[in-house]
Amino acid sequence: MSEEEHELVRQRRLKLEHLRELGHDPFAVTRFARTHLAQQVAADYHDLEGRRVAVAGRLMSLRMHGKAAFGDLADISGAIQVYFKLDNLGAQAFGLLADVDIGDFLGVEGGVMTTRTGEITVAAERLQVLAKSLRPLPAKWHGLRDVETRYRQRYVDLIVNPEVRRAFLVRSHVIREIRRFLDARGFLEVETPMMQPIPGGAAARPFVTHHNALDMDLYLRVAPELYLKRLIVGGFEKVYEINRSFRNEGVSARHNPEFTMLEAYQAYADYNDMMKLVEDLIAHVCGEVLGGLSLSYQGQQIDISPPWRRISLLDAIAEHTGADPQRLVDANSARALCRGLGLPAGEELRLSTLVNNIFEARVEPRLIQPTFVVDYPTAISPLAKRKPDNPELVERFEPFIAGQELGNAFTELNDPIDQRRRFEQQGRERAAGDEEAHPMDEDYVRALEYGMPPAGGLGIGIDRLVMLLTDSPSIRDVILFPHMRPAS
Repeated sequence: MSEEEHELVRQRRLKLEHLRELGHDPFAVTRFARTHLAQQVAADYHDLEGRRVAVAGRLMSLRMHGKAAFGDLADISGAIQVYFKLDNLGAQAFGLLADVDIGDFLGVEGGVMTTRTGEITVAAERLQVLAKSLRPLPAKWHGLRDVETRYRQRYVDLIVNPEVRRAFLVRSHVIREIRRFLDARGFLEVETPMMQPIPGGAAARPFVTHHNALDMDLYLRVAPELYLKRLIVGGFEKVYEINRSFRNEGVSARHNPEFTMLEAYQAYADYNDMMKLVEDLIAHVCGEVLGGLSLSYQGQQIDISPPWRRISLLDAIAEHTGADPQRLVDANSARALCRGLGLPAGEELRLSTLVNNIFEARVEPRLIQPTFVVDYPTAISPLAKRKPDNPELVERFEPFIAGQELGNAFTELNDPIDQRRRFEQQGRERAAGDEEAHPMDEDYVRALEYGMPPAGGLGIGIDRLVMLLTDSPSIRDVILFPHMRPAS
């Protein structure tokens, strides 16, 4: 804190003490009987004109004019102008304004009116200081350094940047519409463990903790997938979970170690059914939240209307690199292709990493309009069912919009014998040093041995979907408290 800021804080503390001496301790106030939000006053002005209302919020501006003053009170709905006049308030209450600062919380009662300029205003007849702001709000909030501070001090970001607050209101609306869509289609919302003895359901490095009473290590889940499919085994036919998952990976514009994901599973369905579900779900959410099926993301116009384009992974890479798709089903040929494209091609890189590097570098940024990339190599999809006409590929898809992957889905592998073989192969890759290879899960294989019906499943990254619908360039813009390196 600068010397100037220290002085401002000192002055605000002196004002607090003065208020207390006058018998108006802001922090002793326990409640305020508010009758209307700011935007309710504006929306219902014709019914409220001349009537008394009670509004409360944070003071965002104060303009003194001798024996009168104007201020703006902000609440969750927006802001309303307040008119303070000595004759209406009386000397004692009007005098409180001398000890009021921008950022303080005020409660105001008075009649609704309009000023000469036509602005809807509450003419204060009673004033109460509800809480004192001891730190000044920032006058300006820009630049790279301040962007970092915005994420670290989200509470200040929400105060001074209304558009940030709107983004998180949109996020809440998105999640509400996802629930409404799935509930209406007979899906059951469930909860599965966040601490798991085996971190399964995705190729990712987990966070580990220790349970003292049981004397065992547990892992924060990287995905809820295997537990949700256990419920399909148990007889639930449509289930979903809006879940927090955790992956011990890097932080970037698209990745946060803690993130929110939708996973849903449906018995007697395949990945074609899941593609239809995804495009219908996102179209529903977009229509309800934005009011239509078109949006602009970082200057790109996007049409969400179903049906979306479908292209196989290998054909997509061939389309954008000119490579023979058969070069992508073998690690050595994929490595040679990477070398030719100037991408990492070390001997330690497995096939999935090589293919992913090619796809992310040459294909993903070009998938602007909604696209399903389908049919991935079996070697990189240990939980998906093979294609009947080509066992080297699985029935898997990922949806892409605006150059971003939004999810992952497939026809679920329900053959316990094949599943065990794939887990064993993953185990060999894990023993060779791949920390993200899927571990063996004997209990999950046992569950499959009791029988799981044909099923389709999907996962959608809610944070990335909200990025799209709020035109946010970074995942940190849509997570209230993103993970950050310690401040230096």
